[in-house]
Amino acid sequence: MPLDPGAPRFARQRVLDGFGPSAQERLAAAHVVVVGAGGLGSAVLPAIVGAGVGTITIVDDDTVDVSNLHRQTLHRAADVGRLKVESAAEALRALSPDTVIHPVAERFTGRNALDLLLDADLLIDGSDNAPTRYLCNDIAAVRGIPLVWGSAVRYTGQAGVAWDERGVDYRDLFPEAPDAEDLSCELVGVLPPVCTVIGGVMAAEAIKVLTGIGEPLLGRVAIFDARTGGMREVRYEREPGVVRPGSIEERTAERELDGSTSIVSAELAAELASDAPPMLIDVREPHEHSFVALPNSTLIPLRDILAGVDPLDRDANIVLYCHHGVRSGQALASMQTLGFTRVRHLTGGIDAFARAVDPAMPRY
Repeated sequence: MPLDPGAPRFARQRVLDGFGPSAQERLAAAHVVVVGAGGLGSAVLPAIVGAGVGTITIVDDDTVDVSNLHRQTLHRAADVGRLKVESAAEALRALSPDTVIHPVAERFTGRNALDLLLDADLLIDGSDNAPTRYLCNDIAAVRGIPLVWGSAVRYTGQAGVAWDERGVDYRDLFPEAPDAEDLSCELVGVLPPVCTVIGGVMAAEAIKVLTGIGEPLLGRVAIFDARTGGMREVRYEREPGVVRPGSIEERTAERELDGSTSIVSAELAAELASDAPPMLIDVREPHEHSFVALPNSTLIPLRDILAGVDPLDRDANIVLYCHHGVRSGQALASMQTLGFTRVRHLTGGIDAFARAVDPAMPRY
């Protein structure tokens, strides 16, 4: 049965000042992809499952080793040799049987990343290597979703939020990848509670981003030192004029070279109020559409559009939209190849429309 945001298990959370039923509903409707079911994943995953995130995809191709057990507490001695995603999924389903858990026994790579994030609202990086961390950062920017990241090594750990659409990402903090030895627990070790503390911070950031409560660690890094018990903060920002390859700025600039293929929120509002409004197509997932949608829009998820949209009139005046404008851009390209001549998409998605046109519209 679907996860019930009104269930008694969430009662102590719903009564929090500024939280309430609406925040719990956002968690239940959310899909989070977590890369890594190791030390950080062992702290993050039970916390977000316990908090009520409705759908979670776990991506990890590793197996449980006896040397993992001191810090990777999702796994037990009996799990040694099993795929981590299998033992993690089993433990999480025992914690919350109604949560949808998708274990993916693969390495997170450029080949599968886009598909894995197709309908994701948030990416959490609990990996232990620099190439995966930078891939997570870049692919989250391409998908237009936030990334919660963390690292734990030796006696210290750090966590933050990268969100290209909000003007800052992981490369603004670390333009160059550090030496592999600096990140390897196998070579330099890690104190187990560091994973627990940093994983807890990451889970809190995920909940904040998904619900809109509080202030996320955006442009800020929380750094924990287990030897002193201290937590400090480092602030950073994007250097003016920097545009990442594949970033939201670059993609927006490319789209604006041909203004006929995109429409901004104010223009769409005016057209919707006219005597000949465009056909609105929502390319998000059903749970997103049921939470908030533009009036009189038709739901056709991106995956269906990519498979071929035959019932629609190829000469119809169509505007596509999604959450941030990334999926609708993909749908636009696909429909153009199918011969649609008057199709556009909403720059910035329903999130931008809510900010510019209807501030009372629910945000997620």
